[in-house]
Amino acid sequence: MLTSEKVDTAIQLASELKYTTEVELKMSSRMVGMQILRQFSMVPVQLQRFGAVNVFDCWTKKHQRRRSALSEDARVFDYIKDEIGCRVADRIYDIKRGFPIALDLGCGRGHVSRHVTPDVVEQLVMADSCQEALDAADAPEGVKASKVVIDEEQQLSFDDDSLNLVISSLNLHWINDLPASFKEIYRCLKQDCPFIGCMFYGDTLFELRCSLQLAELEREGGFAPHVSPFVEAADLGGLLNRTGFSLITMDSDEFRIHYPSMFEVMWDLKGMGENNATWTRKPHLHRESLMAAAAIYKEMYGNEDGSVPATFQVLHFIGWKPDPSQPKPAQRGSATVSLKDLGHISEMLQGDKKT
Repeated sequence: MLTSEKVDTAIQLASELKYTTEVELKMSSRMVGMQILRQFSMVPVQLQRFGAVNVFDCWTKKHQRRRSALSEDARVFDYIKDEIGCRVADRIYDIKRGFPIALDLGCGRGHVSRHVTPDVVEQLVMADSCQEALDAADAPEGVKASKVVIDEEQQLSFDDDSLNLVISSLNLHWINDLPASFKEIYRCLKQDCPFIGCMFYGDTLFELRCSLQLAELEREGGFAPHVSPFVEAADLGGLLNRTGFSLITMDSDEFRIHYPSMFEVMWDLKGMGENNATWTRKPHLHRESLMAAAAIYKEMYGNEDGSVPATFQVLHFIGWKPDPSQPKPAQRGSATVSLKDLGHISEMLQGDKKT
């Protein structure tokens, strides 16, 4: 739990590092802690209220993904995406039907696609904005699979009502115009067909965000965002509903992965292609700020064995394109039993049997 005492201790520890220079604090450590607690979650992307936003540098993100895909040890950093891809595939199998044509949007190296079987999907389109990632993607055995480069920010090259299933795993959180992307997915889906996806949300990487901000405030008197903002569950649910999807279901996973230090966290994020790509990012981090952030991270969140945790929150969702055959809510006022009678429901049922 983050307390003012921990903030005080972390700031004091950071100020005593041998790499530091004397910097006069312009606010007390308690005020720093209060300000950080207001800021560490950043301002979430308000999809429902504002629609399209221009938060991310798309060119930089494509370059980061390309660099990750070309790395010799790229597979080493796929542990989160592979695990989430398996869980997304489980949600596909929960639906007891086959899908003649499916689209894996933002497939990466095939984190979901490799789990698809021919008895569920006949034809699979694997799409990503990074050609290098597509080249390394694992196509499922026995499924007619094709690979295509698609810019998720642009109009999808599919006809209206042409897809039976759209999948997207840990890709949508980098899209600026998410409402437009959802509308495109909705347009391409056939009636009574699902959109199954997931994305990082909420307080993902809050430990890293808070530590970097505290260190920069202490060293430089201000801070810039070093962790990208994430959507909130309520905003995403509202966006799905506003797009037109029905029978919306949402659930979440939380992972806490332990690393030797903050630097391994940042190194793995870079290897995943998930490092910061906001327009307001700083071109570099000062050495002194980095060392201070690592000390703060360990002091505030570190484990007894010396490792540090990194939290990843994943929001899963399923939305269906409406169809007249889908179940609909009962009309208002059509109920025959009042909630206040629930305590006597057994007596009412026995009375019905006697009659």
